[in-house]
Amino acid sequence: MSHGMAGRESKSRLDAYEAVFGALAHPARRRILLAVYFAHGEMSAGEIAAMFPHAWQTTTRHLQVLEAAGLLSHERQGRNRIYRLERKRLTLVTEWLATFFRKP
Repeated sequence: MSHGMAGRESKSRLDAYEAVFGALAHPARRRILLAVYFAHGEMSAGEIAAMFPHAWQTTTRHLQVLEAAGLLSHERQGRNRIYRLERKRLTLVTEWLATFFRKP
């Protein structure tokens, strides 16, 4: 493997960490993830929006950030959007935190 290729892979990994931690930085997005988790891993957009007093556009933006980070995905079912938790993506968080429990 060339050095350049390794550099691109690590940049990709760093970008993934930034996206995930950036998404988790906002309390409303953490609340969305917890709600979806406790709803057996999926909720409709309407159910998610009903949790918040803010405008639908704000909720939509939070959902877009979570999807861009790979933490949620959605599927259309008729007129509804069903959001699903992408648990595998959360392994980035546990991997990063595990760094602090290894000897340097």
